[in-house]
Amino acid sequence: MTMAIASPEVILPPTDLPSEDGIPMETPWHRAAMTQLIDSLSWHWRERMDCYIGGNMFVYYSVRQARNQDFRGPDFFVVKNVERYRDRKYWAIWDEDARLPDMILELASPTTAEIDRTVKKDLYERTFRTGNYFCFDPATGRLDGWKLGPSGYAAIDADERGWLWSNELQLWLGTWHGEYWGITADWPRFFTHDGELVRTAAGGEARRAEAEARRAEAEARRAEAEARRAEAETRRAEVAEAEVERLRNELHAIRARQMDGTAGTD
Repeated sequence: MTMAIASPEVILPPTDLPSEDGIPMETPWHRAAMTQLIDSLSWHWRERMDCYIGGNMFVYYSVRQARNQDFRGPDFFVVKNVERYRDRKYWAIWDEDARLPDMILELASPTTAEIDRTVKKDLYERTFRTGNYFCFDPATGRLDGWKLGPSGYAAIDADERGWLWSNELQLWLGTWHGEYWGITADWPRFFTHDGELVRTAAGGEARRAEAEARRAEAEARRAEAEARRAEAETRRAEVAEAEVERLRNELHAIRARQMDGTAGTD
């Protein structure tokens, strides 16, 4: 007598998953900070088509978790080696070749600070295996970061500026004081390897326009200098031509006098 072996249950991904929890981000600063991070990295990586840059979006990492709907998405995250501009209402690994975020940044608040550094950190370390995880607390200016290694997360040491290096993005993450969306505050911002601020699209376009204006101004100065040189060359040519004409007339007069003297001796 043979014994029937039950087939394992096939759990299909749910459809019509919610894309948001209906809870707005904590403050206008939090909304602006998330948008500024997305905006600046999108501009910096504007030529790349192999990355997704998002925020405040549900990340579904398992069918069970999706069915339970027990996790709210990261404030800001980056996934590399995926199609960039495909329309997404949420991030689900079964639609993304099992890809999960390579870098995550949480913007802490009084209601999330403890969870960000414990529950979420453990999830990103053990389940997501996210290469870089950062937390920024606008109330204190505290910036923490971790890098994934063989033994799990290890703290990223800050440099003398207080910046943390993201090996996943090949950028620094630090604090910038300035105005964005009419809010003057300290913001988490990206910086290049050389320490230059990674600008937003508007800032990048403005800087490019400014550089173009400087190039046009320099070209106008070069053209003006060339015109002055051409004018000076023309004046020199006119002076030289006048001098040649003077010498020619003088020579003609000398010869005329010589001819008159010769005629008188006859």
